Amino acid sequence: MLKPGMLTTIQDRGRFGCAMLGVGRAGPMDDVAMRLANTLVGNGVDAPVLEITLIGPRLRFDTPATIALTGADFPDLASWRPIDVEAGEVIDIGTARHGARGYLAIAGGLVVEPTLGSVSTDVNARIGNRPLREGERLATHANVRAIVRDARWSLDPRPWFDTDPTQAIRLVRGTHFDLLDAASRDALFTQTFRVGKDSNRVGFRLDGPPLALSAPFELVSEPLAIGALQLPPGGAPIALMAEHPTVGGYARIGQIAAVDLPRLAQRRPGDVVRFAEIDLDGAQTRYLERERELAKLVEAIGERLHR
Repeated sequence: MLKPGMLTTIQDRGRFGCAMLGVGRAGPMDDVAMRLANTLVGNGVDAPVLEITLIGPRLRFDTPATIALTGADFPDLASWRPIDVEAGEVIDIGTARHGARGYLAIAGGLVVEPTLGSVSTDVNARIGNRPLREGERLATHANVRAIVRDARWSLDPRPWFDTDPTQAIRLVRGTHFDLLDAASRDALFTQTFRVGKDSNRVGFRLDGPPLALSAPFELVSEPLAIGALQLPPGGAPIALMAEHPTVGGYARIGQIAAVDLPRLAQRRPGDVVRFAEIDLDGAQTRYLERERELAKLVEAIGERLHR
């Protein structure tokens, strides 16, 4: 690791089954991009990858490898395709032009000691590996390459990567939506918010019209899920992301549709967020449709790599 970039962490799909210990899932912010990066180099979808935020690292490879970069658009490195690198080669991922988070997979995967069943870095809770630092060495399964590579093809990112702020994020009404006052219920689905500068992997604070409850409300802390939209007393809603707490006591005014969480994860501080209402059945249907299409693509890539 010649340079670590702004925030580069190791992530697999997350730390499951530990919420009763107060330990969250962590894992990738954009789960779809992470899975496709692994698929492009012939890994299982849960293999550890590097999650890269806004400014990428500079890496020197001591052994030959096949890599793939997906997610945010880093113009200094070809993306959404497998790439061979040679021993001694240096790659500089540079600065993202569009989107916020990229995923770099290495054929064979990184060799990392798990914590509570996962190698994911939980930056806020300081669980697992720390964010990568200059001079750090990363172990990989030596000399593993995708079986067949064809430099003439790449994936079309458009079905899987969307940072267009004019496209609304779909939101299911939360348990406490009806406790909002009338103006706030209207504003949630008609007004524009922006990702706050203090947003991170725990949650995105959304700056915009302040929202308010119609009357004071005291809530006992209850379990939380990624994508929950909470309303703290200050009136700026918070969309919970990969490192969200396992319980919380703020009003839950909405739940972001799981199919749209990767799109939200690619928004930068200052980017626009608009919400469009969707019911639970619609959200589940869209998620299952996405997963079916993704499974077909993963299978097709696997066949192309091995034929």
